[in-house]
Amino acid sequence: MTGTLILVRHGQSEWNLKNLFTGWRNPGLTEQGIAEARAAGKALKAKGYKPDAYYTSALVRAQRTLDLILEEMGIENLTIVRNQALNERDYGDLAGLNKDDAREKWGEEQVHIWRRSYDVPPPGGESLKDTAARVLPYYEAEILPRLKAGETVLIAAHGNSLRALVMVIEGLDEEAILKREIATGAPIVYTIDADGKRVSTEELLSA
Repeated sequence: MTGTLILVRHGQSEWNLKNLFTGWRNPGLTEQGIAEARAAGKALKAKGYKPDAYYTSALVRAQRTLDLILEEMGIENLTIVRNQALNERDYGDLAGLNKDDAREKWGEEQVHIWRRSYDVPPPGGESLKDTAARVLPYYEAEILPRLKAGETVLIAAHGNSLRALVMVIEGLDEEAILKREIATGAPIVYTIDADGKRVSTEELLSA
């Protein structure tokens, strides 16, 4: 018996477009982001996926992405679990700042360390390690048992919260996960066996 885990990063947000650090702030989707979410829904419907459970974060851009995916899949009247454990990494004092302005304030090298190190958080925020420390226990308690039981689970979340999951599922080390790009609106589909291990990976719509 195998389960299916579908991960989708939210479509492009207004702050993605403006090159701003977003974190736990709540911008909406751009027109491109809406189109990306709809394309993800169409791709999943074309593959015949019918999830048993749906999870998203407490942030609007991920919730809206999931709503659009479900609309395209023709799925309604269902329960969606929203939990801040799946929220994007909290960028703390960087949230709302243009990335170029942040480099001017703190320096190119320091901002690069905050963005691309595994365990160095920005001021007042979270590192990827911190993000994983809330995402993974939630996954193991709430989602993994469903996958082990053979269910199909769809998660719409964020680049870094999904990166924390991908790191464990794909067995990547701290250096490799930082280089692992997760495109907006491009579903990653894993087959998971009864022991919770990955059997296969398929990426839809990725460039």
